[in-house]
Amino acid sequence: MLEAILYEKLSGDRVRCDICQWRCVINPGKLGVCRMRCNYDGLLYLLNYAEVSSMAVDPIEKKPLFHFLPGSFVFSLGGWGCNFHCQHCQNWEISCVEQPGGSVRGSRKVSPKEAIELTRQYRCGGIAWTYNEPAIWFEYTLDSAKLAKEYGLYTVYVTNGYLTVEALDVLGPYLDAWRVDVKGFSDGFYQKLSKIYRWRGILEVAKRAKERWGMHVEVVTNIIPSMNDDEEQLAGIARWVRDELGELTPWHVTRFYPHHYLTHLPPTPIVSLETAYKIGKRAGLRFVYLGNVPGHDTENTICYSCGKLNISRFGYNTKVIGVDGSKCKFCDAELNIRQKVKKVKV
Repeated sequence: MLEAILYEKLSGDRVRCDICQWRCVINPGKLGVCRMRCNYDGLLYLLNYAEVSSMAVDPIEKKPLFHFLPGSFVFSLGGWGCNFHCQHCQNWEISCVEQPGGSVRGSRKVSPKEAIELTRQYRCGGIAWTYNEPAIWFEYTLDSAKLAKEYGLYTVYVTNGYLTVEALDVLGPYLDAWRVDVKGFSDGFYQKLSKIYRWRGILEVAKRAKERWGMHVEVVTNIIPSMNDDEEQLAGIARWVRDELGELTPWHVTRFYPHHYLTHLPPTPIVSLETAYKIGKRAGLRFVYLGNVPGHDTENTICYSCGKLNISRFGYNTKVIGVDGSKCKFCDAELNIRQKVKKVKV
């Protein structure tokens, strides 16, 4: 076990965790919402440091990140636990656990040093914390990100976005990309899907990740039939992305497949995804992509100015054709494509 950072000691040996926006007040001998932080005698301990559930070499497009080091490969690590309880979770086997990795079959200990060594061994351009919510093992990702920067590797959070501002500001100097879910745009939806009641903090943190820390930000919305496929929510997300993150921010509208507690729902009809695409375009977003639909035309990056093909994609097969730095090679229009790793700024 490792003593956690970013927590407050309260009266009666209670503690308040300040890593995520739940800000759990935890009594002695009890766990937080994520099940990975425990109060022992008035001190908060992290139970899953370096406990890895999943490892893989992935195309960066799988995160999905389409405008960040396109065509590169990223070493991806997942841990245990989550601070959301999403009914449609694709990775519930690693997210919905009562105890830390040491008691979970299949867990492997991977130190930050070993994680970086593996990233370099597999000739990946960077490292991503993904599969479950990376904030759950915040201290481990922070230590790993600092080390990654020493070797010139890029760093990626694939996140539900529920980190606190304080935690973001600790991690910010060492993180290059913030791939965030905006699951819907109403109180009722977030409460029903994930048991989250104060979801708008997700938006504030995403905006700060870009503006304060210069992170590359891309947004994903998984379109679930009858739950968040209404025009009001989709238009709300699109307008927020345009107004707060900018019109060049990629918005991925992805296909839902029945899983976990939502097996009674059908896969998202393609027409629903195409409707979301049109809503995003009408709102003024330059780059809207359909996800989980290999071969669809909207996987490609097309210059909004000259109409020429910049990046072709079929599933995870990517070809960079017409990009010069961050711009269109043919007409010099800005495409918001990140090609360089951020330098550490503390």
